[in-house]
Amino acid sequence: MHVVGFAGFSGSGKTTLVEQLIPALRLRGLRVAVIKHAHHNFDIDHPGKDTWRHREAGALEIVAASPRRLVVMREFEAGAEHDVHALIARLSAGPDWVLVEGFKRSSLPKVEVWREASGQPVIYPGQPQVLAIATDSPAALPEPPARPVLDLNAPDDLAAWLVDNASRFHYTPPDET
Repeated sequence: MHVVGFAGFSGSGKTTLVEQLIPALRLRGLRVAVIKHAHHNFDIDHPGKDTWRHREAGALEIVAASPRRLVVMREFEAGAEHDVHALIARLSAGPDWVLVEGFKRSSLPKVEVWREASGQPVIYPGQPQVLAIATDSPAALPEPPARPVLDLNAPDDLAAWLVDNASRFHYTPPDET
């Protein structure tokens, strides 16, 4: 691995130069990562933002860091299916709760979020891991659920239900043997 820094004041052209170097190095068959120091808070992955520009230029990995934020973004040369348990293991902040969005086929206990207007089917009938349904259309549920039905538009009530049922969501990593 080779590492080079680019230093200069804001507006000097560092981001543009790095953005141009990425494809130039990729054309030489090299894999490129970028580490970006952000002096202030930052938005990520929006058109025009540094991380978006570096990713669009072909960086395979981008780490952006500020005094209050750290983000790691990876692009895969071939698609990858991520295991939610491996992702949980990567967390380092010691959170009290981890809110996992997606991964509907995982073994995690979950709350199904369903809106009739989406036109999508429900998943709860075939998933014992679904412990409750959060919906804005309880009367439209296709099957009466034998689970609590929570108001999707009342996040404080949903948070209270989660805290009241915290023992049902206690995480134990799967056995690695």
